[in-house]
Amino acid sequence: MVKLNKIYTRTGDDGSTGLVDGSRLSKASLRVSAYGDVDETNSVIGLVRLHLENRKLDKMLARIQNDLFDLGADLATPLPKTGEPDSEYTLRMTQEQTDRLETELDELNADLEPLTSFVLPGGSPPAAYLHQARTVCRRAERLCVALMADDTVNPAALTYLNRLSDFLFVAARWCNDQGATDVKWVPGANR
Repeated sequence: MVKLNKIYTRTGDDGSTGLVDGSRLSKASLRVSAYGDVDETNSVIGLVRLHLENRKLDKMLARIQNDLFDLGADLATPLPKTGEPDSEYTLRMTQEQTDRLETELDELNADLEPLTSFVLPGGSPPAAYLHQARTVCRRAERLCVALMADDTVNPAALTYLNRLSDFLFVAARWCNDQGATDVKWVPGANR
């Protein structure tokens, strides 16, 4: 269990931050940026939930927010060197978390009108915030991919982020009267 008695430690005043394994990195590193964007995604989902009236979607998003803390912990814990096991206390994303997300995504998508156009971010307040969460999630995913070029990342973390952005898109459409009130892109409409 996490216990925080003091919020400031002064150890980051030099522009570095501590990872779960005790190592320190620049706050501008790809790893820190990636889990920072995961945190931002979580914050935007918190805004979505302020505007939701549907308990089913709210419960899904509450589970996702918890998963995102797991994901942040995963990214803040570098994978051990080849052949070394993780500590028994290390928190890693699992395929089961992505499977649950896919099941819920399919459940929401079954209610949607088929897409006949690209959708502009907007519509209802929850949908607009879900689109914002989706774009932040995509940024976190891009940073994870960049990080993977230089360092190791749990592949399940990247898979979860990829699927989450799909979920957030479908959830945004679902919040727009199951797609009926989506804001459609009209190519060249303002020429």
